[in-house]
Amino acid sequence: MTARPFRIIDTGLRDGRWNIAFDQALIEARQDGLIADTIRFLRFPPTALVGRHQDLGKEINLAHCRAAGVGVARRITGGGAIYFDPGQLGWELVFRRSTFDFADLGAAARAICEAAAAGLSSLGVDARFRPRNDIEVAGRKLSGTGGFYDGDVLFYQGTLLIDMDPADMLAALNVPKAKLAKRGLDDAAGRVVTLRELLGDRLPDLAEIQEALARGFREHLGVDPRPDTVSEAETSLADELFDDEIGTDEFVAAIDAPGAAAGVRSATHAGPGGTVTAYMRLEGPTDARIREVLITGDFFAAPPRIVFDLEARLRGTTTAEIAATVDAFFTENRAEVLSLGADDFKRVLTAAAADRAAA
Repeated sequence: MTARPFRIIDTGLRDGRWNIAFDQALIEARQDGLIADTIRFLRFPPTALVGRHQDLGKEINLAHCRAAGVGVARRITGGGAIYFDPGQLGWELVFRRSTFDFADLGAAARAICEAAAAGLSSLGVDARFRPRNDIEVAGRKLSGTGGFYDGDVLFYQGTLLIDMDPADMLAALNVPKAKLAKRGLDDAAGRVVTLRELLGDRLPDLAEIQEALARGFREHLGVDPRPDTVSEAETSLADELFDDEIGTDEFVAAIDAPGAAAGVRSATHAGPGGTVTAYMRLEGPTDARIREVLITGDFFAAPPRIVFDLEARLRGTTTAEIAATVDAFFTENRAEVLSLGADDFKRVLTAAAADRAAA
């Protein structure tokens, strides 16, 4: 089998919001044929990153972050809030859909995570993929991952814990007790593990860790990683995206305390694919028509805009039409949702309209 050429770039330690802007730049540059399939390594200063569809103030301890100088950013990927600092390594793959014959996003996640786990295992740890999106050692998370298809390009990223103090993560994030209880853990620190804890004085340097990941991708995905430099086109586009949208406070706070406004109904549904909350305002003489709807949560949706399109589709429909509207939407629109299905959205939206707990 012919190896698939991938360029490898390392953007180093950069501002959190700029790193996210560069993610979007990679996707757009690959779509436009300006760059080849790419593996990127990246690092952050202390930064709390909220998922694309999450409620900022609910997930991030904003008061602590302001006081401690921790940056706050919103990712372009779904999933839950994470804490990043220089003791962690980000890794990403951006490639055309045609590069691999993955059946769907779930299959892509499994193949990529198993390759990354194999590479990390070569360092002397027993790293394994745990669905839906973790790489773990003995049940403790070493790397969290997530991604989405945008047109014919897949963007997939991971966060590798090398050497960090879990107390910093706990201080920056509002980790719900229910999530810990689900895992049978007393605190979030017990859920994660670092390479430092696993390897002690045998911890390799950053270059060796990057090489181990690249080796995993080469041997288990069949890619041919080739070191490269960041192009001027990528940097220029990232700067533009940072200035116009991703680097702005408005983008970061796009979802923040949506349930605080008067007249907002809501419901939450938690399942194996993540937690989804729907906020809704109704109008009309009998409050039977949807005026506004907002869908939030730590789920993965691909592409992320599919959720925004669903919200727009629901506006102006009656509450009795919710199930039929959702079904028609997912029939007409191509969605590669990794963690939720149409039934999950129907359940939580119907419950929000009635302002009751979701089934």
